[in-house]
Amino acid sequence: MFGKKPQLKEGVHVFSIKKNGDYNDFIFGVVTGLEGRKVGVNGVIINPVGLKNKISQGKAGERSIEILKHPTPDNIILAMIYRVEHENFAEVLDLDQDKCDLIPPKVYGLLDGWIRESIPELINNVLSLPEGPERDQAKRVLNQKRDSLVDKKLKRTLYSISRSLKILN
Repeated sequence: MFGKKPQLKEGVHVFSIKKNGDYNDFIFGVVTGLEGRKVGVNGVIINPVGLKNKISQGKAGERSIEILKHPTPDNIILAMIYRVEHENFAEVLDLDQDKCDLIPPKVYGLLDGWIRESIPELINNVLSLPEGPERDQAKRVLNQKRDSLVDKKLKRTLYSISRSLKILN
């Protein structure tokens, strides 16, 4: 009647963090192997440099600082609105030292799609331009990207964030 509680095993999706200065970078990926308290993870590590810059300039609030100091799979999408740097991550996490939370495949798909589709760059293009024809063009490009997305959850999330940022055309 009830499903089993998910457990850490090969093939499951995980979320972790890695300290980078005062704040944390985000890691999400797939478990590739387990050996005792060591977990092999293959995925992506994200450095939310745009949000870090906003904080250093005094243009971001307490919520932004909270996201960078205590990231969760649910709140990091808000950090990925601004410019991010990302690279492949294929390392071993030590469960005695590193956070390693299981995440549902749909959440992993949303985060992976957000990066794969270069959405942070598209949103940042709109937000960084002054009102005018260049910003209007950046909005059109963002809207075209949203309309071309196949993943409905990704499309819905992008629409919701675009609406809240008031950058819909």
